[in-house]
Amino acid sequence: MFETPFHQKDISNTSFLITGGAGFIGSNIVDYLLKYNAKKVRVLDNLSTGFEVNLEKHKENDRFEFIKGDISRYQDCLEALQNIDFVSHQAALGSVPRSLANPIANNESNVTGFLNLISAARERQVKRIVYASSSSVYGDSADLPKKEESIGNPLSPYAVSKYTNELYARVAYLNYGQEIIGLRYFNVFGPHQSPKGAYAAVIPLFIEALQKKQAPFINGNGEQSRDFTFVENAVQANVKALLTENKEAFGEVFNIGYGKQYSLLELYDLIKNQIGVEVAPVHREERKGDVKHSLADISKAKKTIEYNPQINLVSGLKQTIEWFSKKVKV
Repeated sequence: MFETPFHQKDISNTSFLITGGAGFIGSNIVDYLLKYNAKKVRVLDNLSTGFEVNLEKHKENDRFEFIKGDISRYQDCLEALQNIDFVSHQAALGSVPRSLANPIANNESNVTGFLNLISAARERQVKRIVYASSSSVYGDSADLPKKEESIGNPLSPYAVSKYTNELYARVAYLNYGQEIIGLRYFNVFGPHQSPKGAYAAVIPLFIEALQKKQAPFINGNGEQSRDFTFVENAVQANVKALLTENKEAFGEVFNIGYGKQYSLLELYDLIKNQIGVEVAPVHREERKGDVKHSLADISKAKKTIEYNPQINLVSGLKQTIEWFSKKVKV
């Protein structure tokens, strides 16, 4: 991945902190920045949902540093932000069901942790923060495609926490002049995404089950649709936002998707056909807090930060399945 750079600036004198850098999206951002010769890439992660194996290849790289710490502790944020220029904030407790099961933990990580980070970044005089928001903030809005200025009522504690991040970020920009940019991810998938745990995402679960010739679960009838976004596109958005010179991006939030929707049944058929097995999925009850349909209008991100996703669902699935196949062999 990342054969073509998403930036033109020289980053060899620039230091980055990636919170949640041992996790799925964060570790891919780490890979990109180190590949393109960043001066320093520091990771802050408590390893509650991240895995050190995602960073194993960088352990001997003197431009890489790992700190085991927690964004919910202000001192950990202060220490991690020492001599840092730019922050990519990916640390969070993801998953709508997880937030419903434990809303207090969700708030501690996603809201308190976020406020700690942007406050500590201000104290450390960090140049810019790019943070992960979520398409879940659109809640019960039935409008398609989703446009940044039109959201509904949140349907889960997770959605509340991400929308709260956006509000705090806007206030930090307006009152303190912090350069801060939010990215509303739409169902990101790809290498380093784990199928393990009670709150694993649908694509790694489908792939793992089908590689074992087992029947995966589909919640509801499978007609619900999503804008599935390959992780390389999400990394592109982070790099573009971190390095943009367009001041109109500050204090704003942007949809990060591909701009095309697929139902879960369509997704399942694509994965099944690529792996080459014939197994019927098992349907079960719908999940609470889930939205029915999601599709990103990415025109604002294209215009403002020059986001231009290159990898569609079919191509992204091919790379993801290949990565899982190699992982299984190892």
